[in-house]
Amino acid sequence: MTDVIAKLEKKGLKLPDSAPPLFNYVPYVITGNMVFIAGQVPIGGSNKDGQAFKGKVGDTVDMETAQAAAQQCGLNILRQISDSVDGDWNRVKRCVKLGGFVNCGADYTDMSLVINAASDLMVEALGEARGKHARFAVGAPSLPAGFCVEIDAIFEIL
Repeated sequence: MTDVIAKLEKKGLKLPDSAPPLFNYVPYVITGNMVFIAGQVPIGGSNKDGQAFKGKVGDTVDMETAQAAAQQCGLNILRQISDSVDGDWNRVKRCVKLGGFVNCGADYTDMSLVINAASDLMVEALGEARGKHARFAVGAPSLPAGFCVEIDAIFEIL
């Protein structure tokens, strides 16, 4: 698991800096051997303020942009899990579940295709055995600050 960062770099990706919560919550909670990561929005990387990832998917946001937003959410999730284990990727046993929310209209049905970008990232970064996870992908009439995607996660750690 120590090659997670190298795998990301090979894809031209890197973990963003940790972002502090904006409201009354913590970025993750460890209970027993589980880490619950708060919903992550697509801020960071080359899109520091997230403006490129605001709007409704299928209306003002196209599929490619929505998938890039989901991937950024995935990178933010990986940052939070790294922080939770003090950078020791060997403690990350597996990604258990992702929960994906897509800001879209009532008749939009491709939420799974959007969130799959984050699922793909987990498998690429953590490997098949540790990266495959349960998941949901649902549409939402709006998301915080107008973002097009928000994803939370559950991990098992050692």
